Amino acid sequence: MPELTEHSLFLPFEEATDALGRVLASHLRPGDTVLLTGPIGAGKSQLCRAVIRARLGREEDVPSPTFTLVQTYEDAEGDIWHADLYRLSHPDEVLELGLDEAFATAICLVEWPERLGPYQPDEAIRVALSPEGEGRRAVIGFANRPALAEALDD
Repeated sequence: MPELTEHSLFLPFEEATDALGRVLASHLRPGDTVLLTGPIGAGKSQLCRAVIRARLGREEDVPSPTFTLVQTYEDAEGDIWHADLYRLSHPDEVLELGLDEAFATAICLVEWPERLGPYQPDEAIRVALSPEGEGRRAVIGFANRPALAEALDD
């Protein structure tokens, strides 16, 4: 079993969340999945927006996929899938969305990943966000990504 690395960061304001999104974006490649957990309002969608905008290299309207379930974008390396699974009632609905196939070929940002059940990718980067004071705490866990670990330490 690979050794897991965990980083805890305090994000005192929205720009810090956006900066974390830019760091993550620079380390993601097709086939990577980021699973984002936390209560409503913890900053999951904001972090996803920052990742997507950084990957695209431009300001882009990035709506929450709460009602559409999935929004897709295309960058120079391939597709980016932003999924909000809050409204799913059963893990098998993930198969209907095609998300299981996207895990192998796209960059996938998944809010409410507990709804994936057994379909959670083993090698996913896990980001847990929680309110803390006036900001938020991000706990990021992953394995086999020394460059990401170094970037988060800076």
